[in-house]
Amino acid sequence: MSEVLNAFTVDLEDWYQGLEIGPEAWGGFDDRLRVGSDRLLRLLDAASVQATFFVLGYAAERAPDLIREIEDRGHEIGTHGYAHRLVYQLDPQEFKRDIERSLETLSGIVSGPIRAHRAPFFSITKQSEWAFDVLAECGIECDSSVFPVQNYRYGIADAPRWRYQVRPGLTEFPLSTYRLRGRNIPVGGGAYFRIFPYTLTRYALRAINDEGGAAVFYIHPWELDPDHPQLDLPRRISLTHYWNLAATERRLERLLADFRFGSLGRVLGYENGIH
Repeated sequence: MSEVLNAFTVDLEDWYQGLEIGPEAWGGFDDRLRVGSDRLLRLLDAASVQATFFVLGYAAERAPDLIREIEDRGHEIGTHGYAHRLVYQLDPQEFKRDIERSLETLSGIVSGPIRAHRAPFFSITKQSEWAFDVLAECGIECDSSVFPVQNYRYGIADAPRWRYQVRPGLTEFPLSTYRLRGRNIPVGGGAYFRIFPYTLTRYALRAINDEGGAAVFYIHPWELDPDHPQLDLPRRISLTHYWNLAATERRLERLLADFRFGSLGRVLGYENGIH
């Protein structure tokens, strides 16, 4: 097992909330947040891992007992915003209202401070870097929204691959990439974890650790729920969303055995006031 402590993070949202379907339509879908969340929590308990859960405010309102349970199990609660909107489709005022609504919702459910944030779809890009100023104003200490790749929905390809101070008092902890032939290859979780062979993920994360860096891994609860409904979606969305879901739980067991993981707060030290 690697000696480096890596960050295990969860984007806590229901299966339909990451499909670019607006919140106005969410009431028409079955809620299955508990299914994948319970499976994930069991895996984390078995591995004695405390993670950072970036909780969508809308989901928290509908499952407050689940969010309290997650905190009671020792996991860090961060914000994933409220309505899962692409940041670069908002203006600064709209984004701030979304963050404030999320923080207000979470603060009414959990006892600990909300210090970490991840944008929906990693959508802090070069055209929405103003979001860092808003996050700092809202008291966020750690952001993990920047993906140093180029994707049709997200990415800042030339962003640093390692943690850095993006604003005074605000650390950016980007999603993990492996450098190959001058390009950053995304290896930090999600669909990449299901599409790439597990041996590639393990090799890339070990290479990151060998460089002395901590990796940031992410997963969604619905990725441990292969029986959630399958909708007719554009191919590039459906392919990544539904690909190889049945393998997620088994692969996560291997990952948790092969690497040391903790919350972002533990990795960065802000839980102990040494940020």
